[in-house]
Amino acid sequence: MKVIKRDGRTIDFDREKIVVAIEKANREVRGKEKATKDEINQIIAYIEELGKKRMLVEDIQDVIEQKLMEFDKYELAKRYIVYRYNRALVRKSNTTDESILGLIRNENKELAEENSNKNTVLASTQRDYIAGEVSRDLTKRILLPEKISKAHEDGILHFHDADYFVQPIFNCCLINIGDMLDNGTAMNGKMIESPKSFQVACTITTQIIAAVASNQYGGQSVDMRHLGKYLRRSHDKFKKKLTEKFGGKVPKNVIEDMVKDRVKEELAAGVQTIQYQINTLMTTNGQSPFVTLFLHLEPDDEYIEENAMIIEEILKQRMQGIKNEVGVYVTPAFPKLIYVLDEHNCLKGGKYDYLTKLAVKCSAKRMYPDYISAKKMKENYEGNVFSPMGCRSFLAPWKDENGNYKFEGRFNQGVVSINLPQIGLAVGGDEEKFWKEFDARLEICKEAIMCRHYALLGTTSDISPVHWQNGAIARLKKGEKIDKYLYGGYSSITLGYIGIYELTKIMKGVSHTAKEGHDFAIKVMKHMEEAVMRWKKETNIGFALYGTPAESLCYRFARIDKEKYGTIEDVTDKGYYTNSYHVDVREKMDAFSKLKFESEFQSISKGGAISYVEVPNMRHNLEALEEVVKFIYDNIQYAEFNTKSDYCQCCGYDGEMIINDNNEWECPQCGNKDRAKLNVVRRTCGYLGENFWNVGKTKEIKSRVMHL
Repeated sequence: MKVIKRDGRTIDFDREKIVVAIEKANREVRGKEKATKDEINQIIAYIEELGKKRMLVEDIQDVIEQKLMEFDKYELAKRYIVYRYNRALVRKSNTTDESILGLIRNENKELAEENSNKNTVLASTQRDYIAGEVSRDLTKRILLPEKISKAHEDGILHFHDADYFVQPIFNCCLINIGDMLDNGTAMNGKMIESPKSFQVACTITTQIIAAVASNQYGGQSVDMRHLGKYLRRSHDKFKKKLTEKFGGKVPKNVIEDMVKDRVKEELAAGVQTIQYQINTLMTTNGQSPFVTLFLHLEPDDEYIEENAMIIEEILKQRMQGIKNEVGVYVTPAFPKLIYVLDEHNCLKGGKYDYLTKLAVKCSAKRMYPDYISAKKMKENYEGNVFSPMGCRSFLAPWKDENGNYKFEGRFNQGVVSINLPQIGLAVGGDEEKFWKEFDARLEICKEAIMCRHYALLGTTSDISPVHWQNGAIARLKKGEKIDKYLYGGYSSITLGYIGIYELTKIMKGVSHTAKEGHDFAIKVMKHMEEAVMRWKKETNIGFALYGTPAESLCYRFARIDKEKYGTIEDVTDKGYYTNSYHVDVREKMDAFSKLKFESEFQSISKGGAISYVEVPNMRHNLEALEEVVKFIYDNIQYAEFNTKSDYCQCCGYDGEMIINDNNEWECPQCGNKDRAKLNVVRRTCGYLGENFWNVGKTKEIKSRVMHL
């Protein structure tokens, strides 16, 4: 028999440990209260005769207490319970020491791989991580109910962002950039008036982004259409000055050409400001702002031509890249770009198709932008098109007191994710038991999510003036509470989920792409959707179902379950669970079929959904990419391309890297083997940690990247 310890480790059952524990309690009682050797052996025999392959250490201790009381050893049982309690207190003592020291010594690999835009070598980043480890420890030991902490440790759920939970700050948001630019704002106690030009508007936008990012965790999204009016202001300013200076001296068409040249120069400089500022600024979290730029041309926008120019310049500069420290153009991690496909740019003869063709070229070279279909999104969100928050979660439609839809200036209170495959494993594939256990675990998740809500309740606007007093979210007075924004669906609070594919394999023996599996998976999805809608009605809080891009959580849940339930084919044997509703990467399904299949799940997962398709050799496959983009517009709300994207910082080579005979990364052009100068990106499931090579027996396999 194997014993599962509290830290998740699996060890062999050792009967002698039970003897030692009971004997320790024996020494604290007298006479008949002591357990005899025969009684101790009976307890051990009872545990062994249960015939279980695995038992939690807590379950074994529960059996010991029960058997002691059956032997009328009440005083001894009490001593044993006190012994367990004291041991629990020892375990609850500060657990951050080794983690923090490992971080400072650069030995904490788990933290180093946790976040792609955090460099754990930097002092500023280390300070944030040190604070995060203290917060995580306090959250586990004191702030969360023990039931929730244990559920997190056992992999029943994942309490996201515990490293920030000690503070009353929230997750992601849509910055109300239009209000802040039009009506002015304040930062660090200094007034910032509405800008008079595009260049200044771009500078202020990046300052706002940095300030917002420093006072929350998660990402921020900015709708770039608000900058169109400032580009026109620059145009009008240049025209006025040049007309005053040269009017009557040179033809009007010459003046207009001069104005256009000035506008183009300012446009390029402004967009460059945004790109370079975002990539060179460091927030108080020790990282670049996790920001998304939303690129949407609204048909009735009076500044649509200016916004088309802005989008074109953003795509051109992203395609060029940013020079690194050795002068080689590389792909910046931020800002993320999301490009909206609408009737006028969906590659069907629309006026702005040229922008979409440029976007496709940019995706082929630099991985971004992602794509949103205005057509499909309007079907899901009451005719609205809006940006997801930085964490790719979507808000529900909400109307203000005048009946107008509002999305910017709203936010997400936090996330808790449920481990779906573990439910199937816990009930042994029994479907009747599954639904009962599913409901029980959903209630635990609800309790955990409410902890997020209660942590924000009662917070005053002074916690982050840029958010609550100066327009990013609201314009509250000093000392005013934020509570009204936590209710009524203004903000969201989300239930994430992992492993629809694996759960379906456990319960039905087939993938959710098969008919029987599909029906079961949809039933599971709708059950979660009904649960969050019920919670929303009960609490007046904006609960939503969130198909999270879960990054390392897919690996954490799978690792915990493998330790507890062993190696199970196509479930725990892979080392990872599949993100949300996604089709497993090993299934043979073409891009069009995958997007069409997953679109049904996106329409249920309205609190957040994204789908990925793997397109090999994207740079030489533009026609195929354009066909996929056309398909996205008609069939799925939100999709992203994945492929290999490698480059060498020494020589600028941007083809595929190789593995040499010593199992080292190597640039085939210059032979560089320095991992710090070789950037090798593999995006398939959203995992942001270090990739590894599965080296096969032949030279041919050895030269290829093998994704999990």
